[in-house]
Amino acid sequence: MMQLEKIRQEFPALGEQVYGKPLVYLDNAATSQRPLSVIRKWTELSTKCNANLHRAVHRLAELATAEYESTRDCVREYLNAEYREEIVFTSGATASVNLVAFSFGEAFVHAGDEIIVTEAEHHSDIVPWQMLCERKGAVLKVLPVDDRGQLRLDLLPGLLTDRTRLLCVAHISNVLGLVNPVREIVRTCHAAGCRVLVDGAQGIVHERVDVRELDCDFYVFSGHKVYAAPGTGVLYGRRELLEQMPPYMGGGEMIGTVRWTGTTYAPLPQKFEAGTQNLSGTPTLRPALEMAATMRDSGIQAEQEKIKSFIINKLEENKKVRLFGVSQDLSQKVPLFSFSVEHCHHEDLALILDKMGIASRSGQMCAEPLMDRFGVTGMLRVSFAPYNTLEEAEYLIKSLERAIKMLEG
Repeated sequence: MMQLEKIRQEFPALGEQVYGKPLVYLDNAATSQRPLSVIRKWTELSTKCNANLHRAVHRLAELATAEYESTRDCVREYLNAEYREEIVFTSGATASVNLVAFSFGEAFVHAGDEIIVTEAEHHSDIVPWQMLCERKGAVLKVLPVDDRGQLRLDLLPGLLTDRTRLLCVAHISNVLGLVNPVREIVRTCHAAGCRVLVDGAQGIVHERVDVRELDCDFYVFSGHKVYAAPGTGVLYGRRELLEQMPPYMGGGEMIGTVRWTGTTYAPLPQKFEAGTQNLSGTPTLRPALEMAATMRDSGIQAEQEKIKSFIINKLEENKKVRLFGVSQDLSQKVPLFSFSVEHCHHEDLALILDKMGIASRSGQMCAEPLMDRFGVTGMLRVSFAPYNTLEEAEYLIKSLERAIKMLEG
């Protein structure tokens, strides 16, 4: 397909070789490769506009500030947020969650209050809430998944009480590849007076995100998973909530006035952006999101559907393979597959695949409680991006079959 080939040429890493074989990069859920537009933007800012933001009146500072703030407008539009002040830049989804866990917790969570997380969450959407509950004397509740990996939404109303302050849920599980019914979850929670944070680290890649349509209170994602520079991230938060939340960190930029008698804080979003920001990295979100929008091309999406159907069929017909994250509705499954193979250790499989030029992920995928739920010590994960091809999927299956035979023999 011409459009897909054209896009692949924009990603230099996809033309690399590993052990003399063409790289087949299938660890996209961990981090995506970066296009030339992102690389050029980072280089341009590092060489031509390297200056601190907002503070100085010289030309370089003016250019750097314009690049940074125009990126905020781009992200606001991409997420369909109502106000640009609702877009806070961070170093990634982890930093965004921690910001909310601290600042929302300080403003709204007290002893005896409750936070709900799902059983399929990434550690970054578990540990900050454990820390909050320990600090505030709150209670952490867990919404479980069933044997297919689907959230037990039937149990949600019973978990919600008048003390439940926040529910945290991944838009798409980084282990199961299942698209969670976020809108339904938000509707149920809001009816009970509970706010909702959505971890969009995978959702921003595979879904068209409209925070007003989702009606969530917070949405977070990392730039490096959606083709931008590492160390970049976004927190979307409802303006009325962000205004009531205290700053997460103190320092330059986040202040109004500083006196020995006390300090006032800057308005949104600067209140949450203390210190020198990622001057060259954050503006790469703009070309990265432009690339993500380009990948919504119908032909590319059709190729993704072929890949998804092909991989699921091949894994399910192999009786030695146990696939985690199963949906009867394939539209609610993205091309991300975690599985185990009978009598084969996941790391051994990953090492053999690496020698065949395939980059995959083995281990717990930063989701140890979910591993415990399914009774495994780890899994093998292959995660496709829109720049991957059906030919790569076919090569993966052939290589996996070879690896299994090698380990059995």
